[in-house]
Amino acid sequence: QVQLVESGGGLVQPGGSLRLSCTTSRYVFSTYNMGWYRQTPGKVRELVARITSTGSTNYADSVQGRFTISRDNAKNTVYLQMNSLKPEDTAVYYCGADRSTYTFVLYWGQGTQVTVSS
Repeated sequence: QVQLVESGGGLVQPGGSLRLSCTTSRYVFSTYNMGWYRQTPGKVRELVARITSTGSTNYADSVQGRFTISRDNAKNTVYLQMNSLKPEDTAVYYCGADRSTYTFVLYWGQGTQVTVSS
Protein backbone atom coordinates (compact mmCIF):
# COMPACT_ATOMS: atom_id res chain seq x y z
CA GLN A 1 0.00 0.00 0.00
CA VAL A 2 1.21 3.48 -0.83
CA GLN A 3 2.08 5.65 2.14
CA LEU A 4 3.21 9.25 2.35
CA VAL A 5 4.55 9.98 5.81
CA GLU A 6 4.86 13.64 6.79
CA SER A 7 6.71 15.29 9.64
CA GLY A 8 8.15 18.63 10.70
CA GLY A 9 5.11 20.70 11.57
CA GLY A 10 4.78 22.68 14.75
CA LEU A 11 4.42 26.08 16.35
CA VAL A 12 6.75 28.85 15.25
CA GLN A 13 6.89 32.61 15.70
CA PRO A 14 6.43 34.97 12.76
CA GLY A 15 9.67 35.25 10.83
CA GLY A 16 10.77 31.80 11.90
CA SER A 17 11.48 28.70 9.85
CA LEU A 18 10.32 25.11 9.60
CA ARG A 19 11.19 22.22 7.35
CA LEU A 20 8.55 19.68 6.41
CA SER A 21 9.44 16.19 5.23
CA CYS A 22 7.46 13.65 3.24
CA THR A 23 8.76 10.14 2.72
CA THR A 24 7.19 7.59 0.39
CA SER A 25 8.08 4.46 -1.55
CA ARG A 26 10.85 4.37 -4.09
CA TYR A 27 8.35 3.61 -6.85
CA VAL A 28 6.11 6.57 -6.09
CA PHE A 29 8.99 8.94 -5.52
CA SER A 30 10.72 8.10 -8.78
CA THR A 31 7.56 8.09 -10.91
CA TYR A 32 5.25 10.77 -9.55
CA ASN A 33 5.34 14.50 -9.17
CA MET A 34 5.38 15.56 -5.53
CA GLY A 35 3.66 18.57 -4.07
CA TRP A 36 2.89 20.34 -0.84
CA TYR A 37 -0.63 21.62 -0.25
CA ARG A 38 -2.28 23.39 2.64
CA GLN A 39 -5.78 23.80 3.97
CA THR A 40 -7.41 25.98 6.61
CA PRO A 41 -10.95 25.65 8.01
CA GLY A 42 -13.55 26.82 5.51
CA LYS A 43 -11.15 26.92 2.57
CA VAL A 44 -10.25 24.52 -0.20
CA ARG A 45 -6.93 22.78 -0.27
CA GLU A 46 -4.45 24.85 -2.24
CA LEU A 47 -1.14 24.14 -3.89
CA VAL A 48 1.86 25.57 -2.08
CA ALA A 49 4.77 24.09 -4.00
CA ARG A 50 5.36 21.25 -6.43
CA ILE A 51 8.35 19.44 -7.87
CA THR A 52 8.08 17.14 -10.87
CA SER A 53 9.76 13.80 -11.32
CA THR A 54 12.36 15.58 -13.44
CA GLY A 55 13.03 18.33 -10.92
CA SER A 56 11.02 21.28 -12.20
CA THR A 57 9.43 23.40 -9.46
CA ASN A 58 6.62 25.87 -9.08
CA TYR A 59 5.24 27.85 -6.16
CA ALA A 60 2.16 29.70 -5.10
CA ASP A 61 2.60 33.45 -5.38
CA SER A 62 2.04 33.81 -1.65
CA VAL A 63 5.12 31.74 -0.79
CA GLN A 64 7.41 32.66 -3.68
CA GLY A 65 10.83 33.58 -2.39
CA ARG A 66 10.16 32.22 1.10
CA PHE A 67 9.56 28.49 0.57
CA THR A 68 11.74 25.98 -1.22
CA ILE A 69 10.73 22.49 -2.30
CA SER A 70 13.40 19.87 -2.93
CA ARG A 71 13.93 16.14 -3.40
CA ASP A 72 16.37 13.71 -1.85
CA ASN A 73 16.41 10.77 -4.23
CA ALA A 74 18.45 8.55 -1.93
CA LYS A 75 15.90 8.91 0.88
CA ASN A 76 12.72 8.99 -1.24
CA THR A 77 11.88 12.21 0.56
CA VAL A 78 10.56 15.58 -0.49
CA TYR A 79 11.13 18.63 1.70
CA LEU A 80 9.51 21.99 2.09
CA GLN A 81 11.82 24.55 3.63
CA MET A 82 9.69 27.39 4.96
CA ASN A 83 11.40 30.64 5.87
CA SER A 84 10.08 34.04 6.93
CA LEU A 85 6.87 32.44 8.08
CA LYS A 86 3.77 34.59 8.42
CA PRO A 87 0.57 34.05 10.43
CA GLU A 88 -1.31 33.50 7.17
CA ASP A 89 0.87 30.45 6.53
CA THR A 90 -0.94 28.70 9.38
CA ALA A 91 -2.63 25.60 8.00
CA VAL A 92 -2.54 21.84 7.81
CA TYR A 93 0.08 20.95 5.23
CA TYR A 94 -0.34 17.85 3.09
CA CYS A 95 2.07 16.01 0.87
CA GLY A 96 0.57 14.74 -2.38
CA ALA A 97 1.67 12.67 -5.38
CA ASP A 98 0.31 13.10 -8.87
CA ARG A 99 1.04 11.68 -12.31
CA SER A 100 0.50 14.67 -14.56
CA THR A 101 -1.24 17.62 -12.89
CA TYR A 102 -1.55 18.98 -9.36
CA THR A 103 -5.34 19.04 -9.66
CA PHE A 104 -5.49 15.23 -9.64
CA VAL A 105 -3.54 14.00 -6.65
CA LEU A 106 -3.53 10.22 -6.38
CA TYR A 107 -1.98 9.82 -2.94
CA TRP A 108 -2.10 12.05 0.13
CA GLY A 109 -0.16 12.20 3.33
CA GLN A 110 -1.93 12.45 6.67
CA GLY A 111 -1.21 16.15 7.10
CA THR A 112 0.92 18.07 9.55
CA GLN A 113 -0.12 21.21 11.42
CA VAL A 114 1.88 24.40 10.97
CA THR A 115 0.99 27.27 13.27
CA VAL A 116 2.66 30.67 12.99
CA SER A 117 1.85 32.82 15.99
CA SER A 118 3.41 35.03 18.62
